[in-house]
Amino acid sequence: MKNSVVFKQSKLLITSALMALSLLTTSCGSGDSSRNMDIPGVDGPKVVLLGDDILVDIILENVVVEGGARFNIPNYTNSYVEISPDLQSNGTLLAFSVSLDDIFGGKVDRLDPLTLPGGRAIPGVSGGALPAVAFSVPSIKNIAFYVGPQIFGIWVPVNNLNMAGAMLTTRFYTDSKRVGNLSLVGEDANGENGGFFLALTVSSSQERSLERLADRY
Repeated sequence: MKNSVVFKQSKLLITSALMALSLLTTSCGSGDSSRNMDIPGVDGPKVVLLGDDILVDIILENVVVEGGARFNIPNYTNSYVEISPDLQSNGTLLAFSVSLDDIFGGKVDRLDPLTLPGGRAIPGVSGGALPAVAFSVPSIKNIAFYVGPQIFGIWVPVNNLNMAGAMLTTRFYTDSKRVGNLSLVGEDANGENGGFFLALTVSSSQERSLERLADRY
């Protein structure tokens, strides 16, 4: 009986790994392109630098809301998340506006470091944790906002990924330029906490904006 359980668990892990590999090869081709990984049930994320703000748009194709609202991100007075029905689909638009003032304004030390929901380490980050705040908006629970030295990350939960125990990380591009990493995280041992983690570096690609910020401090 025990051997049967072990076999089933091993088979599930192998199946999840093959599905993750399929996502990688389908999305990224030979590995030479700057195309981002596709996430089941998600259109995006899409990232734009607008002045001193970084805008991240995500369409959740399987989440439906009847109305929209804007919420301040806890502890970050200049940043917010907005949720609303998407105009071009039946899904929901989740939009983040992240202020560089909040990233470089000395607030990082006020937050406790957090791992990904469920206790798994953040991929690509030394120590596996970053200062973070976790919050929820209507229809979407356990969103997390992470900030570290010259980096910030967004965790968005996604249901029914069907890749239990697997984790896949690829480079993330905007206009053919690498700006960070995108990680697809399968469900944990309890069948929960699946989603994706977008980690963006804020350094030379924002040099002009950082020069303006340096004049303020």
